[in-house]
Amino acid sequence: MTDADHPAQRADVSPAAAPVRARVLAGCLAALSLAVLTTGAILVPAPEGHGTHRQLGLLACAWPQTMGIPCPTCGMTTAVSHAARGNFGKAIAAQPFGAVVALACATTAWLGGWVAATGSRVYLLFAGLLRPRSVWAAVGLLTAAWGYKIATWPA
Repeated sequence: MTDADHPAQRADVSPAAAPVRARVLAGCLAALSLAVLTTGAILVPAPEGHGTHRQLGLLACAWPQTMGIPCPTCGMTTAVSHAARGNFGKAIAAQPFGAVVALACATTAWLGGWVAATGSRVYLLFAGLLRPRSVWAAVGLLTAAWGYKIATWPA
């Protein structure tokens, strides 16, 4: 085994602190995730399970009026708002994928803050999340959540 083959010599397992670029990116992701959760905590979840985004000054979704079904992201803001308050059952009922988004934001806020503050290389454990297989899995989960929302949509 040469020195280059030794695990401690490879950049991906080096005990050194994360590079400055990674720390800045982690800090930005943490701040963005925290902003999403803070916005969700400030908003009052709509009792219908959708429509919370209207409190941000956004227009009502046109899908239900034009197509008779909810859009793929219908209920996401409501789900994040419920999750930010710790009401995970209501978050899942509003939009299951929105509950997953809120959980991902909470995880990113904590881990991103940790990496930015300490230089920990724990982010390497999550580096594979943007590979095609993971992205397709997320699309599949979003599609399943949309099917749930269509099935529970009031007639």
